[in-house]
Amino acid sequence: MPFKGVDFYDIDSLLSEEERAVRDTVRKWVDDEVMPIIGEYYIEGKFPSQLVPQMAELGFFGANLPEKFGCAGLNNVAYGLIMQELERGDSGIRSFASVQGALVMYPIYQFGSEEQKSEWLPKLASGEAIGCFGLTEADFGSNPGGIITTARETSDGWVLNGAKMWITNGTTADVAIIWAKTGEIEDVSSIRGFIVPTSTDGFSAKDQKGKLSLRASDTSELVLEDVAVDSGALLPNSADLKSPLMSLTQARYGIAWGALGAAMACYEEAVNYSTNRVMFDKPIGGYQLQQARLAEMLTEITKGQLLALQLGRLKDKGTMTPQQVSLAKRNNVNIATDVAREARRLLGANGILSEYQSMRHMANLESVYTYEGTHDIHTLVLGQAITGMSAFS
Repeated sequence: MPFKGVDFYDIDSLLSEEERAVRDTVRKWVDDEVMPIIGEYYIEGKFPSQLVPQMAELGFFGANLPEKFGCAGLNNVAYGLIMQELERGDSGIRSFASVQGALVMYPIYQFGSEEQKSEWLPKLASGEAIGCFGLTEADFGSNPGGIITTARETSDGWVLNGAKMWITNGTTADVAIIWAKTGEIEDVSSIRGFIVPTSTDGFSAKDQKGKLSLRASDTSELVLEDVAVDSGALLPNSADLKSPLMSLTQARYGIAWGALGAAMACYEEAVNYSTNRVMFDKPIGGYQLQQARLAEMLTEITKGQLLALQLGRLKDKGTMTPQQVSLAKRNNVNIATDVAREARRLLGANGILSEYQSMRHMANLESVYTYEGTHDIHTLVLGQAITGMSAFS
């Protein structure tokens, strides 16, 4: 009998009953609510915002944060499985939830005051408020320490000036976590985080036009012109570049799982197509070239699954390192990109149609390959961990 699915090593047996239940719930929601519409939204270049209340009700936002703030309080493996299943639908769906939880809720939880946590986390968990994360600038992506957005302290609070680029959820957000320098522009240690309502005078956001990837996602440019906030906007426990990088580590962890979901979707589509598409009087799955493609896809997905699961167990034990996250993000996005490309090729001419998933995932994953630390930057992170020598300068 042919093997069905993507769990070739019975990884299900390594999951708890709760972890499997969480995954299955998200998988069914993606199958019922995302799959029927996502191709159309991708072509139109719009995010399906009607899904947000459902995502909130199911507990997707900040799912690994404490229940006392309205979150699900799940362990990190269950959280990773949520990200996996959301990206099985589309990278833009996972990105929305990832930004909301890992890049907005996490820094408030980790660096905010009790008052800030109580005010914002329940709103963000319930979807009453949507957030975005403002670190990257047009000239400072891989080198976030070079940001030139400033926060000047006044008698009434702070005044922020600057611009941010490639911001997920930017035009739909109610609140932004903005990272700015409070001292000299060369002083990386002066970077602090601020909670900035997007309705504040001087704050504006506009869509990023011309995207050929992540089309079913809101990507924006933020501009802050003399944006005045009170002293309560400062995340009091944020300090230097380490704080936004800690937030990015949380997001990269989710990406390491999410990319597998995209790879799984492409692999399953390729298997199904190969057993039904007849050429030269037999299904193309019976030919050596296509079997080699499928064998390579399944092998890499299986290795990625084991990698993500062990990373999750380390995170739950509190021993996970940023370098381990770099390895998982780098590997799993890279193999997912390869799987999507090979699946698209297996589908032949039909592979370019929006009714199939593989080319959409292939295009999306090119962005995932770049954001949250490019593939090359994570290579250098690992190189430094191996040799003890930095290649960044």
